[in-house]
Amino acid sequence: MKQKRGNNGDFHPKRSLGQNFLTDESLFQQLVDLSGVGPEDAVLEIGAGAGGMTRALSATCRRVIAIEVDGTLLPILRVALEKCRNVDLVHVDVLRLNLPEITAPLSAFHIVANIPYYLTTDLMNLLLTSSMPIESISVMVQKEAAERITAKPGEDGYGMLAVRAQYFYDPKIVLDVPSCMFTPPPKVDSAFVVMKRRTAPPVAVTDEALFFRVAASAFAMRRKTMVNNLIASFRATREDAQRWLEQSGIAPSARGETLSLQDFARICDAMAERKA
Repeated sequence: MKQKRGNNGDFHPKRSLGQNFLTDESLFQQLVDLSGVGPEDAVLEIGAGAGGMTRALSATCRRVIAIEVDGTLLPILRVALEKCRNVDLVHVDVLRLNLPEITAPLSAFHIVANIPYYLTTDLMNLLLTSSMPIESISVMVQKEAAERITAKPGEDGYGMLAVRAQYFYDPKIVLDVPSCMFTPPPKVDSAFVVMKRRTAPPVAVTDEALFFRVAASAFAMRRKTMVNNLIASFRATREDAQRWLEQSGIAPSARGETLSLQDFARICDAMAERKA
């Protein structure tokens, strides 16, 4: 989702790029304020659109790198950002960009993104598995996606996206944005999610890679018991899988999607002890 400003000439939103433009100028600064970025911060903006958010970030932050995939928006952006001396505009598909290379001059940085619905999962997985020094991620996404990022065990949207997001960050939905605020209006409402990087994960694990493998196994076959998911994902015997769960204080009949990060950490530790 991107922003529309003033007279954009012959430009028309592209359905193929999931373009829905914000039309309320007062919302841009509110979103920047909610993201928590300030004068000392560098920001990577993914989805500059027509530059409304970019200008607000430029006025607030030390430096902004703004990415926009749609070449037809570049003339509009150049006009909108002509006085923004601290903005570098990059025309590229973010999924094809070497993000560590382009953000290297920023050192630690924040991300602000207005994400087209179709791109949400791929982009979030890219960011959440990256080793880049990202201090926060603030994203406008479909409300359902926001609920998946912040979902708790047992809730419908709870899955690997929530596990990864909540392991590395503290995600919160800070603003609901109704569809009527966009042009053209999408069929669903949106939400602005702010994710502050944790100084340390909420659970301690002996093997982080194994922790995520255990969590992924929980969602590999939904509505299956965790013991069966462990057997299938790790080619374990039923005896071993049951022992890991018992050592973790988890019933073998528990379903994977009801388990918390703490539960996955305990299973991970039980499995790591057996390997030792």
